[in-house]
Parts: sequence; C-alpha cells; structure tokens
Amino acid sequence: MARKPLTKPRKHASQDRSRATVDALIEATARILVREGFDKASTNRIAEAAGVSVGSLYQYFPSKESLVVAVIARHQEELMQIARDALAEVASLPIPKAVRRLVAVAIEAHRVDPKLHRVLAEQLPRTGRLENIDVFNREFYTLFKRYLDAHRDELRNLDLDMAAYVCVTSIEALTHNAVLHRSEMLSEEVAGRLVDEATHLIVKYLQ
Repeated sequence: MARKPLTKPRKHASQDRSRATVDALIEATARILVREGFDKASTNRIAEAAGVSVGSLYQYFPSKESLVVAVIARHQEELMQIARDALAEVASLPIPKAVRRLVAVAIEAHRVDPKLHRVLAEQLPRTGRLENIDVFNREFYTLFKRYLDAHRDELRNLDLDMAAYVCVTSIEALTHNAVLHRSEMLSEEVAGRLVDEATHLIVKYLQ
C-alpha cells in the first residue's frame, strides 16, 4: 500500500528571515507548477528556483506535496479575502446590484491567475486536502447568508440556508468552471455577458 505523502509543514516561520524563506519557497512552487506541472516539480527544483538550499526547504516542508498544500492555502486565502471585501462593499446595496457585484468580483478573482487556479484545482485531490475548499465555501456561505438576512424584505419567501447554498454554489461553479473548462469566457467581453446572465439567474431565483 502506497504511503501517503506528508502534507503538513514541519514548522512555522516566526522570524522575518524564515518567513522570507517560506515565502520564496511557496512562490517558487507556484511558478514551477504553472510552468512545468506537478510531475516535473521536485524539492530540488523548487529549492533552486527559490534560491535556498534543499536542507533549508526540508526544515519547513517535508515533501513537494506539502509545498503544494501551502500554495493552495495561500491562494484560497487570497480568494477569500476578495470575497470578504466584496461582501462588505455590497452590504447596504439592494439585491440586484449586490449580486451583480459579487458575480463580477468572483470572475475577476478567478481571472487573476487562471493558470495557477487550474493547476491547483487539478492537484487538490492528489494532496488529500479537500477540506481547504470546504473552509472557503463555508465562510462564503455564512457571509452571504448574513447579507440575505439583512435584506429579507427584498426576498420572496425563502429558506435562507437553502438560498445561501444555492447562490454560493452557483456563483462558485460558474466562475470555477469558466476557468477550468471555458477559458474563452475570461475575455473582457464574454466575462461581461457571463456576469449579466449569472446575475439574472440568481436575482430571479431570490426575488
């Protein structure tokens, strides 16, 4: 039976110098994944690209899988911060305007580095860390439900738990699949039409 790769970091960087080393390793891993793919990545290759020794790499990360997990975690946190900011921005907006902005922000976020997003989506099952996605979805769901609760007077008679689930899943599925399978939808013109159609879909459902 094949042994599962170690995916947890050995230790966390606490000083400026060690944090810089970890940042360099994570950034190098992301570059190599996009340029060369998972199979061609190696701890030696990553250490070389980061400008650190392999020994230094192993002080923090026990395997290349643990580095991929670190890249995924950083990418997910960046996406989640974008979602938090967007939901704070639309808190007082009526539903049609808020939904349009949230869909647009979701597409913009996925367009930041679509190649990296695609590679990480492919590698996530391989690392055995699917809970990363669950954490992201749960927080987005909680924040969106809070928004709906504050705008109950604009909604038809809905179960807010179900409504938040349907809306968050729809937004994430549409934008995620555009990146993975329909890259032509990331062009400025087509992305604008996708915003229009997704907004129409979700607003009609809510109202």
